[in-house]
Amino acid sequence: MADQAIRVLLVDDHQVVRRGLRTFLEVQGDIEVVGEAGDGEEGVARAQELRPDVILMDVKMPGVDGIEALRMLRDAENPARVLIVTSFTEQRTVVPALRAGAAGYVYKDVDPVALADAIRSVHAGHVLLQPEVAGALLSQDQNPGGHGRGNALTEREREVLTLIADGRSNREIARALVLSEKTVKTHVSNILMKLDLADRTQAALWAVRNGIGG
Repeated sequence: MADQAIRVLLVDDHQVVRRGLRTFLEVQGDIEVVGEAGDGEEGVARAQELRPDVILMDVKMPGVDGIEALRMLRDAENPARVLIVTSFTEQRTVVPALRAGAAGYVYKDVDPVALADAIRSVHAGHVLLQPEVAGALLSQDQNPGGHGRGNALTEREREVLTLIADGRSNREIARALVLSEKTVKTHVSNILMKLDLADRTQAALWAVRNGIGG
């Protein structure tokens, strides 16, 4: 396994699902499954222990569910990117999951190749925000105070935020704006501070709600 392999943790209460995911992902040359967990509480503990790059997280689990586990990971400042795995009938849980810090979601019937691509995408810093979820955010939370906070952003910060909403990674933003990655990181930190947001996923959602990018 290459040193640069994406380290993945599987969190799902069904052993058969975990086994199937592991079987497929382990044949990917750039993805390494480093551990498994059967519920949210164990998933958080394993994430703190193993420090994976990406966590595949089920939503509906006994005890601590996926959304609560996301909040626990955020409180623990765990840097792992979380990709929610949900069924279409659980679509209403996607918005709360994104607000809790998920970097995106896939449906349980996702094509295996598309799943591997989704893991690579969130690991690269992208936000997997599909049109129906953007619509749900717009209808559920118009965030009337959002534009006021947006006025505090500089023109450059608005450019960076637009690219975040488009799913660009820091490296891609740096290339597009002819900046260093360090400078982009500074802009992202300033955006989060000014908008009182926890991470770039929330920044992308804020931008969509307020008509910036996306």
